[in-house]
Parts: sequence; C-alpha cells; structure tokens
Amino acid sequence: MAERYIRLGLRLDRHVEGTVDAYFGPPELAAEVAAAPPVDPRALVADAAALLADLDDGWLRDQVTGLHTYARVVAGERLDYADEVEGCYGIRPTHTDEAVFAAAHKRLEELLPGDGPLDERRERWRRSITVPPDRIEQALVAVIAEARARTLALIDLPDGEGVVVEGVRDVSWLGYNFYLGDLRGRVAVNLDMPTSAVELLLLGIHETYPGHQAERAAKEQRLVRGRGLLEETIVLAPCPQSLISEGIGQVAPMTLLAGAGAAAFETLARDAAGVDFDLAHALAVERAAEPCRWAEVNAALMLHADGASEDDVREYLRRWGVMGDEMAGHVVRFMTEPTSRTYIVNYPAGRALCGAYVGDDLDRLRQLLTEQVRVGELRSHPS
Repeated sequence: MAERYIRLGLRLDRHVEGTVDAYFGPPELAAEVAAAPPVDPRALVADAAALLADLDDGWLRDQVTGLHTYARVVAGERLDYADEVEGCYGIRPTHTDEAVFAAAHKRLEELLPGDGPLDERRERWRRSITVPPDRIEQALVAVIAEARARTLALIDLPDGEGVVVEGVRDVSWLGYNFYLGDLRGRVAVNLDMPTSAVELLLLGIHETYPGHQAERAAKEQRLVRGRGLLEETIVLAPCPQSLISEGIGQVAPMTLLAGAGAAAFETLARDAAGVDFDLAHALAVERAAEPCRWAEVNAALMLHADGASEDDVREYLRRWGVMGDEMAGHVVRFMTEPTSRTYIVNYPAGRALCGAYVGDDLDRLRQLLTEQVRVGELRSHPS
C-alpha cells in the first residue's frame, strides 16, 4: 500500500513539480518513476481510486484522498474550489464575515497609532524594523541556533539532525524548509521581500524548531527508522499532512517567544539583525492581526470561486488583510500557482485547529511533532 502511495505521489509530481514537497524513501522507487514516461493523469485518478478502495480508514487513506482529488484536477476535471480544498486537506473553506476583520482592525488601530490608512501604518511600522538584506541570512542562522537549543527541552532531536540556510530570489514564498532526508534540511529565505525583525523570528522558528524541521526529523527518526512506516518517507503538498505541518509551524513560534526565552530572542534579533525593536509590542501586533489571515481565504474564494479579478483581490487584501501593495501582490502570486492555490488555506486553518488542540498542553504539541495525527482528530477535539 505504501509503495503504491509513493508511486502515485511521484507520478503526479511529473505533471506538477512541487506536488512532492520531500522524498527520502527507497531511491529505486524514485528512479523507476523517473525512468518511465509520465503516466496519463486520468490513469492516476484510477490508480488513486483503486488504492482508496483497498485501504482501511486511517491516516494513509486521508492522504490518498488528497492525492485522488488533486489527480482529478491535474486530469482537467473542474472542481468547485471549496470541494477541491476539502478533498485535499479535509477542511472546507467558508467566507469569514468582514466584521471579524473590523474587530481586529480596532485593536491594531490602538497598537499602531498615527495618520493614514491602517494598512499604510502597519507597513510603515514593518519597514521601521526591517532587517537589512545583507544581514538576513546571518541573523536567521542565529535565530535557528537559539530555537534549536530551546526546542531540546520540548522533544529529543536525533543525533546528526540539522539545517543549512541560504538566501534565494524570485520565489512565491517568504521561507521554505526543503527537507532532504537523513535528518537534514535546507532552509531558504526570500531576499526579495522586506523582512521585519519579528517576521524573521517567526519565520526561523516556523521553518525549523519546533516547526517544520523538528517535525520532519522527529518523524523520520520515530516513524520511519523506528517503526518502518514507508509512507512517511514522502511529504505531499496537496494532502492533510500539510495542514498539520503548517499548523505546527504557526503554533511553534509562540511556544518559544511568549515564554521565558522572549528576552533572549529580542536581544539576539537586535545583535544579529541590527534592529532595535520591542518584541512584546511586535507580538501583540501579530496576535491582533491573526484573525486577518482569514481574509486570505476569503480572497482565494473570491479569485477561484467567484471569478474576481486579481486587482480586486489585491485591494481586498490591502483593506481587510491589512497589508501593503507588495505583500498583497505576493499573496496573490502564491494563491495562483498550481501547488499553492489551495495550500493558502492551511495557514489560518492549521493555526486554528492545531492551536485549539494544543492549548497549553505541550504533550499535545509533542504528539503533533512525532505521531500521525489526522485532521479529523483535530476537528473533533473540543476547543
């Protein structure tokens, strides 16, 4: 079953690069798929359906449901956007009333006083604590080292685990951890986008410890090496594991930054990034703006379900998402690329579900980092 699942994911990646986020399983399976001609997507839909019929209810079946949905899209089937998201990730996107954003804006007005529209004030504040581009990589390395040291109090990281950092340009994301297998990751940061000191902290922790790197390495050690779960050697973007992973990445920063280690991270950002800022205030701004992430889901529904223009979507993001022109354009680009048009829902939905699941119980965060938790389990957990 696991081999069929891996082949299906690798074959879909031949049609849409980026479907496979990471693969570190048997090299002969990857070589076999690479050596053969691409399989007709319609045949992949049939393969996914056959695999679903052979699987019992469980984590792997959830994953294959996501691949089956995605294969239908790759094969040219027109799905309602909400149906596509639900088929891939197990959650259905709905419109969030703008009153939710208006309430968040009132709090942001208090935190970011001054003249001009709120989105402009927030952007001016971001720019006032922006990390110089030539210091981003070295500062990120320092943030990651501090985050790793503090994460060791939360979970055991296996020997030989670690990451390298590189700056990249002309990409649709702010940061990315390319998990390489053998407990190693390559963290790339977008040097084209202005990055504030607090965003650098959030990004570094999200992508590494106790975020994506900690999750991938812990699961490789525990589930692949320890329990022989071959299906865990492939990470697939259009599947429920993405929602869990992004939820972990969204919960992780506050685990470190809201605790006793906050002062260390503030000092580190000042020294390594060369930016003098108030971390407590910056985190208050981030928390106040959190409900506005749902504006991105509304924007995706506008674009993909309602037929709105990209200009209208950008304007909506500027107004309700409280973001500048450059960031709004970046988000629109992200939600129009093949592997991220639905993926954008995972950030606020993952944060909401994983945040409610974890609460103040770090044992639940450890469980998310080390076990195959299903989206259904998160949805059924009392908030």
